[in-house]
Amino acid sequence: MSHSTTDILYISHGGGPMPLLGDPGHREMVACLQTLAGKLRKPSAILVVSAHWEASVATISSAPKPELIYDYYGFPPESYEIQYPAPGHPALAQQIHQTLVDAGIAAELDAARGFDHGMFVPLKLMYPQADIPCVQLSLVHGLDAEQHLAIGKALRALKHENLLVIGSGFSFHNMRAFFGPNTPDVRAMNQAFEDWLTDTCVNPAISEDERWQRLRNWTQAPHARFCHPREEHLLPLHVCYGLAGNASDEHVSATILNKKAGMFRWAAMLQG
Repeated sequence: MSHSTTDILYISHGGGPMPLLGDPGHREMVACLQTLAGKLRKPSAILVVSAHWEASVATISSAPKPELIYDYYGFPPESYEIQYPAPGHPALAQQIHQTLVDAGIAAELDAARGFDHGMFVPLKLMYPQADIPCVQLSLVHGLDAEQHLAIGKALRALKHENLLVIGSGFSFHNMRAFFGPNTPDVRAMNQAFEDWLTDTCVNPAISEDERWQRLRNWTQAPHARFCHPREEHLLPLHVCYGLAGNASDEHVSATILNKKAGMFRWAAMLQG
């Protein structure tokens, strides 16, 4: 029987290019990502599900040499000169496309789109050599939680030895709260949601059916809509869990921009 191994990470990727500019509010995040990268085998390829790409159907980047998309505003000039010349992986993109279509999920290839900052900012910290082929997979308009769980589940059929799948989002993403007063109420709401999310993803006593339902109905979590007025930064986690299908092996918490944020790792899984 053919098989493949997959490492899975959900990460909180911080604010725009700030982690690459030495911002003190991102020091813990930078250290966490570098530590996580050090625990993994060097992947043969990386698939990134970024919060910063939404499309009408699940869309996969298939350019052989993607350019960078500087999809952030108001940062210093050096932010728009960042380089991350990782190659694309058209054959892997094709394989992902076929895997989704075989599962009955509408999918398209995009040979024009470059890599957005949800991909190149964390990867420049984790794999600065930029020598690992990368592919991006979009979120789907409507941001339906169960649809993104199903996309992850469909990817279980993907055969690729030593693949790293990264869900690149932010477990807390309320822009107003990042830059507003960090009151005790704000901290309590942030912590309550983080506690719920950690329990949901890590607790081995929860059945996989219940874990799926909790993520599907994530808006019922404590202060869910305060922490995620819009859910695009959470849904990469749904794809990760849909693919993993079991409790996360490791949870890491970091303070990023004065807010608690989480990252989850599923150790290499045997697929196939």
